[in-house]
Amino acid sequence: MTIKEKYQISRRNFIKVSAATTAGMSMMPLGGCNVEKVPAPMKRKFGKHDFMVTTLGLGGQASLQWTPEDVDPVPIILKAFDLGINYFDTSNLYADSQLNYNKAFQKLNLIPGKDSYNAELRKSIWLTSKTAMRWGNPGWPERENVRNWSNGENVECAVDDVKRSLTQLFGDGNGWYPEGAYLDMVLVHTLHNEAEIDVLYEGLETPLDPDGNFGALVALRDLRDGTNLTGMNPKNEKLIKHIGFSGHNNPPAMIDMIQRDEWGILDGMLVAINANDRLMFNMQHNVIPVAEAKGLGIIGMKAFADAAMYHKESRWSRNPEDVYRQVGEPGLPSRPLIEYSLTTPGVHTLIIGIGQIDEDPMKCQLVQNLYASQIEPDGLTDEERLKIEQLAANAKDGKTNYFQMGKEEFVAGPRMLKKEEKAGKNVFSWQTAFAGDEPISHYEVLIDGQVAGTVKHKPQTLKSKPFVFETDKSGAEVLVAAIDKTGNRMQAKLV
Repeated sequence: MTIKEKYQISRRNFIKVSAATTAGMSMMPLGGCNVEKVPAPMKRKFGKHDFMVTTLGLGGQASLQWTPEDVDPVPIILKAFDLGINYFDTSNLYADSQLNYNKAFQKLNLIPGKDSYNAELRKSIWLTSKTAMRWGNPGWPERENVRNWSNGENVECAVDDVKRSLTQLFGDGNGWYPEGAYLDMVLVHTLHNEAEIDVLYEGLETPLDPDGNFGALVALRDLRDGTNLTGMNPKNEKLIKHIGFSGHNNPPAMIDMIQRDEWGILDGMLVAINANDRLMFNMQHNVIPVAEAKGLGIIGMKAFADAAMYHKESRWSRNPEDVYRQVGEPGLPSRPLIEYSLTTPGVHTLIIGIGQIDEDPMKCQLVQNLYASQIEPDGLTDEERLKIEQLAANAKDGKTNYFQMGKEEFVAGPRMLKKEEKAGKNVFSWQTAFAGDEPISHYEVLIDGQVAGTVKHKPQTLKSKPFVFETDKSGAEVLVAAIDKTGNRMQAKLV
């Protein structure tokens, strides 16, 4: 099987076809769910990578993880391939999700080593799995606020999780995987806090001791490069192509994760982004611009807040009843929610879990999500995005993003303000401020109440390269104010 060539669809024709999704009303079907009538998916360059990714990716949760009794998840995966989708998501925390992919891959001839193996089809897709193991080798110490977990019974570290993914996706599910099996990317799953980041960077920021403990990143680098610096890759296998991380909750921690990468290890970020983002400590004006500036491939998720926009309480899904199996609803159509995520600057693709597919394209989540994702990065105006925010805020009074840090935890102003004297001048430096409802425009440096100068804000990609301002002026009080595009000020005082 190959991913079929589709015809391109215009924005006008898309609106006609997807009117039901917009209005939350029924519409005449397109004559059965014939994928030959579905457009070629729109694609975007995936960050710095030589890969054009479809704007819609298949999420590894929903019915692939919490499978209802009357749903077979394998046809969902097969249909995604048939529709031309080329980004596929799963995780070692998603129950049988990886095993369901294996069943589909058997049918698609994607198992390396078999005579029927379709290497070209395998090269045409991007397959990502995840590990929530923060350590790179077994025998690690317990650390406060550092959680390590996997669904694998014998998993002791991130390397074990990668091999678990490979055996479940391409092998026998019991440890064996065929030669030539690989993952396009492994994400450090659901990053929570700085304590976890400290562990992840052990062996990079600290001397690497193969006989001691080290974090997941240096071990994953061995699996990417075919090296054995850690002792965890004795066969010098190349099992993964890229390394990244995911996060739902903590924009400052996610920024810290990116800024501490002095080695160019990180290639991708999976981030929660939906129309209620700005009701929280938002991602769109904080971590997403930093990831974009670093060249990461950026994958959006939680467009429907894990179904909390619809039928489910604002909590993590935990059973098949939590899986949403309709296409939007009359008061909150799905299309604008998808469009909002995909017109957030920096986002390249959006993964959505599928509850069910249907022969009627108006009832088929996969087909309707595909149509809704046919939008350019600048396909909505600021006013249109604001209207979608207002619509989404009606869902549970805007309290849908249970997974995301609240505004009450917002830390304002430039951080870690310092002063040095160099060549007779005062040199002030600081770490990036965090944005509120609007993006930061610039910084003002005030000495004894007078503006000494301004510095344009741009995403800070490395902690070792802070914002800097030099002046020959001096005074008793120095303030640095971060000013957003509407003029709001957040300032810090040099102490």
